[in-house]
Amino acid sequence: MKFRPCIDIHNGKVKQIVGGSLKDEGNQAVTNFSTEQSAAGYAQLYKKDDLEGGHIILLNSRDSAYFEATRQQALSALSVYPGGMQIGGGITEDNAADYIEAGASHVIVTSYVFSRGEFHQENLEKLVKRIGKERLVLDLSCRKKGEAYYIVTDRWQKFTDVKLSQKVLADLSGYCDEFLVHAVDVEGKAAGFDRDLVRILKEEVPCPITYAGGIGSLEELKEFERESEGKLDFTIGSALDLFGGDIPYRTIANL
Repeated sequence: MKFRPCIDIHNGKVKQIVGGSLKDEGNQAVTNFSTEQSAAGYAQLYKKDDLEGGHIILLNSRDSAYFEATRQQALSALSVYPGGMQIGGGITEDNAADYIEAGASHVIVTSYVFSRGEFHQENLEKLVKRIGKERLVLDLSCRKKGEAYYIVTDRWQKFTDVKLSQKVLADLSGYCDEFLVHAVDVEGKAAGFDRDLVRILKEEVPCPITYAGGIGSLEELKEFERESEGKLDFTIGSALDLFGGDIPYRTIANL
């Protein structure tokens, strides 16, 4: 189990938001934290502390008036920490290699593979052919509907018909290097991690999985380690003092 740092960028600024509140219309989101500190500044800190495998997420859609400002922030972060961070948000077969060339260790993909509510095997195969499975992270961020978790796309706004299960994890692991899973219903709330989801993810882990969502204190991090049996990596956003929270970044960085 290790800490994976994050840089979330929305409307051209580093932010922490409540995940389920993100909307394309009006570029809106409930914001926990916003700063004038550049994404490159955060990436430089992570590089200095030798924290690898974190993720940069572009939270604006490609149709947004803010997308280019958000993208430039992301590219600046990649440039100061080449090979140290992954990037996601609007990744397709056409631009994946460009982000790798710009310094990303991996690209993180959801909507290109799970689009219009369905799984598109052909798009996944195109990505693997273009950049190789060793450079691909599948974002299986999900929300609960009934008693099951379903993968959500388009900045977590749309449910797909793909129910998260051990079979889905096993099948998809053959096409990627890692999974990133945001527990969207608790993301950005620092009010506790999603135990039911963690129980699904920890069973027969087929490849490295990073869990994100709800860890709000050092005590909860210890609970997460017990619940996950140390099999899952984790990220903490809004609850870190770097982003206005109470958990000391230095404590987490030194784990």
